[in-house]
Amino acid sequence: MDKLVNQQDFVDILIQIKQAKQKAYAQINTTLIELYWNIGQMISQKVSSATWGKGVVTELARFITLNDPTIKGFSDKNLWRMKQFYETYKDDKKLATLWRELPWSHNRLIMTLKSNEEREFYLRLTNKEKYSVRELERQIDSSLFERVVIGNQKLSPLMRELHPTIENTFKDSYVLEFLDLPVDHSENSLQKAMIQNMKQFILELGRDFIYVGENYRLQVGNSDFFIDLLFYHRSLSALVAVELKIEKFKPEHLGQINFYLEALDRDVKKAHENPSIGILLCSDKDDEVVEYALSRHLSPTMVAQYTMMLPEKKLLQTKLHEITQMLEGDHVN
Repeated sequence: MDKLVNQQDFVDILIQIKQAKQKAYAQINTTLIELYWNIGQMISQKVSSATWGKGVVTELARFITLNDPTIKGFSDKNLWRMKQFYETYKDDKKLATLWRELPWSHNRLIMTLKSNEEREFYLRLTNKEKYSVRELERQIDSSLFERVVIGNQKLSPLMRELHPTIENTFKDSYVLEFLDLPVDHSENSLQKAMIQNMKQFILELGRDFIYVGENYRLQVGNSDFFIDLLFYHRSLSALVAVELKIEKFKPEHLGQINFYLEALDRDVKKAHENPSIGILLCSDKDDEVVEYALSRHLSPTMVAQYTMMLPEKKLLQTKLHEITQMLEGDHVN
């Protein structure tokens, strides 16, 4: 290579090529999604007006294949999906900018969800987190929507005061099925498994979490203390201390993590950063005990439960419904 050539110029050109490819892909995707929407709209209107019977869609699929065998993805099954796609979002214009940004494979998953709130949640989150189809499917299977909404309702007043944008950051329960640990495990094995599967653990936590370290050392006076796992949250601009407990939550656990948060804020937190946050991750918890404990402690801590298996969606939906009713009752009173 000519020594006079600046290799950075080559790097700049490569970056431009990659950006152009990404832009082209995004434009192609938007065009395809709009095509599916338009076809779905036409089929929906024809069927609802009784102009077309159900058999006409099958005839349409055959016609497309016979007239241009190179065109793929327009089977009668997919044509009915396009109709469902249109009918799902036709009355909710605000979501149009969200579903247009996602590939068809992602939209197919999200549009099958039952409620508008749940669909909007996954549309916004997938656009933000850039989930692959596999990651999105895992989040839906793990009832992420229900766990986040319940988590929002469990945020302490202090957490909301210190971090006004904290909604949708923490969960009431964390699903760790990917750790593949036995039922009986130690805190040490739990910690090691999380570190070994950090990529998947970050997916469960949220991609704004940046891993800082394990057994993070704090020196207070002449004593050393160690935080199980320490993270930094980019959007909140705050350190997040995670303490692991393989037992049921006890009120005295709060004293330990509050001490760690105080030490972080005094000795580790930078001047431009916000106050530190704690996550107490326990194998079990009694919500009433947690509520009593947090009422006495002005603590920016989320007490959450971890599970080694995918949760039952109906149980979480029931829990969410009960909490919502209770909060509505308190509001009326």
